[in-house]
Amino acid sequence: MKQNLNIYNSLTGKKEEFTPLNDGFVGLYVCGPTVYSNVHLGNCRTFISFDVVYRYLKYIGYKVRYVRNITDVGHLVDDADEGEDKIAKKARLEQLEPMEIVQAYTIDFHNVLQKFNNIPPNIEPTATGHIIEQIEMVKAIIEKGFGYESNGSVYFDVEKYNESHPYGELSGRKIEDLLSNTRDLDGQSEKRAPLDFALWKNASDEHLMKWPSPWGIGFPGWHLECSAMSTKYLGKQFDIHGGGMDLKFPHHECEIAQGTSANGTSPVKYWMHGNMLTLNGKKMSKSTGNSILPEELFSGDNDFMEKAFDPMVVRFFMMQAHYRSNLDFTSDALLAAEKGFNKLMEALSTLEKLKATKDSSTDVTALVNEFHNAMNDDFNAPTLVANLFEAVKFINSVNDNTATISKDDLALLTKEMNGFIVDVLGISLQISSSDDKLAPVMDLVLDLRQEARTNKDWTTSDKIRDGLAAAGIVVKDSKEGTSWK
Repeated sequence: MKQNLNIYNSLTGKKEEFTPLNDGFVGLYVCGPTVYSNVHLGNCRTFISFDVVYRYLKYIGYKVRYVRNITDVGHLVDDADEGEDKIAKKARLEQLEPMEIVQAYTIDFHNVLQKFNNIPPNIEPTATGHIIEQIEMVKAIIEKGFGYESNGSVYFDVEKYNESHPYGELSGRKIEDLLSNTRDLDGQSEKRAPLDFALWKNASDEHLMKWPSPWGIGFPGWHLECSAMSTKYLGKQFDIHGGGMDLKFPHHECEIAQGTSANGTSPVKYWMHGNMLTLNGKKMSKSTGNSILPEELFSGDNDFMEKAFDPMVVRFFMMQAHYRSNLDFTSDALLAAEKGFNKLMEALSTLEKLKATKDSSTDVTALVNEFHNAMNDDFNAPTLVANLFEAVKFINSVNDNTATISKDDLALLTKEMNGFIVDVLGISLQISSSDDKLAPVMDLVLDLRQEARTNKDWTTSDKIRDGLAAAGIVVKDSKEGTSWK
């Protein structure tokens, strides 16, 4: 097992050598979706980024327990402590039961990530399935003196916690600045201080999702859910907690406070945060119309892209930027990624057909080591992709008889190229689900083209070839006949 993996830890603001709490084992928790709408691309990027993290940890020999939750209660509109539950609001608007909303969008979430070839987590707990654990955690926080009950609700005492622990350590915020930027709002008078956040909320009669507790009928606070579920399945302290950059404050900051106060130890050793997506250089936003869903990207039914893109091409495109960097979706960028993707797939196909020689003209071991070096540097997928294309050049040179490769090196390169492309980056080689339907159509088109060639109608022959090329279908003529891809 390679032990020189370095991870950028958001908690310390620097790269650190990864040392798991238990040798050979990794506990990984990632904040999952709130299932009240179709999963959007920004969320998909986060889950794909951590799918690659999960895959690489397994690839280098770790036994990983990957936990990713489903939030199906307690996440209020505007991520606030007051207001309507996002799922309950959607249920009211659709005139459905909240669990119908949860079921529909959980299925959508799973379907989209399956198309992206994400490996499901080992455990996918739901907030509603862990109400007892959340109540017990609130009890522990109150017993330690960091929580207080008010009118049937329970709040976390941030200023009391800050006396012994630095609240704001993850996001780099100082409590003095946070206090000066807060103000009392209507409905928050039951809090002792405006910075305090809800652990358990008293439910009104009309509130749809509520449970009995020692403090009355209510529902858990959004931040509490992840603390209760992560510690249940990974322990009071675990290795890696991931999520989007937007969750760093207040959600993850509150998780640290809850875990530390309830269990007497900071819950997470390495915090990792993925960055945002933009669309044509602007923030993705439903309200401004600058938004695109994964299914719209796959079908081509959108106003932003020239054509439909296969999920594997989109996934490969997401590998072009480091998970901590911003990524801009544009039609040109995706078209370029598609060309690169096809080149990579063609090289893998060529690699399978190569014949070994006595010696190698390139140091294949050094080439392969660069694959590992890239991923060991904070899961640097863009550098890995660049290194893979260096290998592609070598593969093509061997195929053109301008370079040589030994039997052992050929076996090594085949293993590692497939390993890093398929097992680590998660690129499925079976990409074109539409090929089966397209095949009979292409047979007819190529027959017509061959008929034109036989009649020396080069204008029609070239028109068919060029038209197919514009649609992303490459036609090749050889002694064996005509092929397409």
